[in-house]
Amino acid sequence: MASSSTFPDPAIGLPPRVESDSMGSLDIPADCLWGCQTQRSLMNFPIGGTESKMPLEVIYGMALVKKCCAEYHAEIGKMDAKVAGAIAQAADEVIAGHHDRQFPLVTFQTGSGTQTNMNVNEVLSNRAIQILGGEVGSKAPVHPNDHVNKGQSSNDSFPTAMHLSLTKMVVETTIPGMEALLAALNEKMEKFSDIVKIGRTHCQDATPLTLGQEFSGYAMQVEYGIQRLKNSLPSICRLALGGTAVGTGLNTSIGYDAAIAERLAKATGLPFITAPNKFEALAGHDSLVEVSGVLNTIACSLNKIANDLRMLASGPRCGLGELSLPANEPGSSIMPGKVNPTQCEAMTMVCAQVMGNHVAVTVGGAQGHFELNVFKPLMIANLLQSARLVGDSSQSFSSRCVEGLTVNKSRVDELMNASLMLVTALNPHIGYDKASEIAKKCHKEGTTLKEGAVASGYLTAEQFDEWIVPSEMIGPK
Repeated sequence: MASSSTFPDPAIGLPPRVESDSMGSLDIPADCLWGCQTQRSLMNFPIGGTESKMPLEVIYGMALVKKCCAEYHAEIGKMDAKVAGAIAQAADEVIAGHHDRQFPLVTFQTGSGTQTNMNVNEVLSNRAIQILGGEVGSKAPVHPNDHVNKGQSSNDSFPTAMHLSLTKMVVETTIPGMEALLAALNEKMEKFSDIVKIGRTHCQDATPLTLGQEFSGYAMQVEYGIQRLKNSLPSICRLALGGTAVGTGLNTSIGYDAAIAERLAKATGLPFITAPNKFEALAGHDSLVEVSGVLNTIACSLNKIANDLRMLASGPRCGLGELSLPANEPGSSIMPGKVNPTQCEAMTMVCAQVMGNHVAVTVGGAQGHFELNVFKPLMIANLLQSARLVGDSSQSFSSRCVEGLTVNKSRVDELMNASLMLVTALNPHIGYDKASEIAKKCHKEGTTLKEGAVASGYLTAEQFDEWIVPSEMIGPK
């Protein structure tokens, strides 16, 4: 599909068409709606496979920008209404996913996203020409630059599409996924509120708490993550469109930037506004680094939660075994009956990917030079992946792990009663040093805490039973 060969396209048996621009002529595959600039990008950036393709969310965002701009220009009398209508119809088709194969470019291209901007311009131009009954590739009556790109530069339209696509992803995928996980964790927190278990610090026995208290920590980590994401939304809802090449707004009219932002807000139902300073909006992407940082922090939280659950469910007979996770699929190709914590493993791999993506976004955000940041495609590709992965994995982890996990109460009681750290409750009565002496002696001799405490002579069996009550050790007196 990306070939510039003059041989007929084997898929349709038609020879390629020839298109020209300021750089010369090129052969374009007959069934493709793109033009010379897209074809040159395919030739000049043969980097990566399908994983490196420009995210379609960015394409859809750009198509919406083009639609709103065309309709605005028609409304103020600066574009023929039929041309604007054809561009809008073509954009709607793109947004609906009808022309996905017409956007073959990779992320690793010019750092402003110019090739992708022109890919969208060319496809919308040629599709609008088809709608109006013209000849594809003729650039008449719809020109990719003069009409589809009117009032825009890649430098402001591409970052606008970045913010559109990321905001939409966070609102529609990331936050709902995390809210589902929060609801599941809160439900377990309530259900497990009366189950007293042994705590662990440094991966060593510690004092008791309830399983509900333990899950309340997980729930709060997720809740904080949701709050931080919501707090970051206003910063990424500020749009660069209207800054054109360097932030000055050359080739636009006063009020254009606010009018387009208002149209985009109405079309998406999201609170987009025009960026108050277009120079910052083009040259710096601190708000995107901020969102990536929030996703990175969330990844740290989710990684901790997933690791805790897989360790608490380790076993089932030779590990901690306090929890049982849902048996979703066979765990081994050689060990019959084995069940693995696969949702926990998937979640922690997602977290590793998000953390790695944040490094790339951070480096990209630091690469603003003068009036333009030229790491835009890299930043948005990584951000969209992180936002989707966090949302999808949270939803999956919630429904396929947290909701179905159960407690092995007998194992919880066994481990709690075997712990020597219950001795901490004796501190107020016999002092730290004597309590420590008892614990160390019990561990060395393999006796129970009660046996060692009574044998020490520092307290009676009756006092032990009065002072060592795990259910009374889960909060302040």
